[in-house]
Parts: sequence; C-alpha cells; structure tokens
Amino acid sequence: MSQLESQMKLRDKEMVPRILVQAMFALMLASLALVSFAVLTERPLTGVPAMQPIVAEVTVTLGAEREGHITVVDAAGHTVARSDKDKNGFIGVIHRVMERERMLQQATLSAPVRVVRRENGIYAVLDTVTDWSIELVGYGQDNVAAFAKLVD
Repeated sequence: MSQLESQMKLRDKEMVPRILVQAMFALMLASLALVSFAVLTERPLTGVPAMQPIVAEVTVTLGAEREGHITVVDAAGHTVARSDKDKNGFIGVIHRVMERERMLQQATLSAPVRVVRRENGIYAVLDTVTDWSIELVGYGQDNVAAFAKLVD
C-alpha cells in the first residue's frame, strides 16, 4: 500500500467523528422518549392557539375551468374571483389541496367551502364536507388578500 492510499484510508475513517454520530443517535432517542412519554400520559397540547370566533364569512364554490384557472362563485351564482386575475393564483393552490382531500375521502368535489375572518384578523378556508381547514397565516400578503377580498 502506498503512502497516499494509507493517508486516504485514515482520512476517510475520520470524516465524521464517532462522538458526533453518537450524539446524533442520543438526540434521536431522547426525542423519541419525550414524544412517547407525552403520548402515553395523554398530556394536553400546549402552545396551540385557541380558535378565535368567526366575525365574517362567505360561502363560495371553487370550480376548475377548462383553461386551467379556478373560478370562485358565490351563493347567488356570480363569479366573484378567478385564479388567473389580480394575483389570485393562491386560490388555485388551495383548490388543488382541497380537491385532493375530497378525493381521498371520496367526497363530492363541487360542494361549497366557507371563507371566514376570525376575531383576531386571521382568514381561514373551512371545508365542511371533509372537516379540512387551513388558517391563512404565513402565506404572504398577496395570497391572503386573494381570500380576504371574498369576505370583506
């Protein structure tokens, strides 16, 4: 074996220090132990914000059009928004997620959804057919505004 081969073998052996690997597994086992303890003792969830009351809501139907965009239709049958206009592309994202959830639960795809504004100003989309919901927090101003325009 040449001097270069022996240097490479020694270098490869110490690429990740043993103590680092042991610390990683210790951290994984500690996390597993904490979660197991919480589940087995049925500890209540903490750090979960309480649901705020709904102060405004609208019931709409999201429907896919042939051209690929999503239309939002109110209870009276009027188109109030389209995903291809006025920075409303996020409506299409939410529609795809909701449609996937409805397909998984074998629910009707054309049922209406509720768009609500809570007392703390957070908007949410609630699907009463599948009990799926999404709080629109952290999705960006334009994305939240696409749904806020429907309620306000």
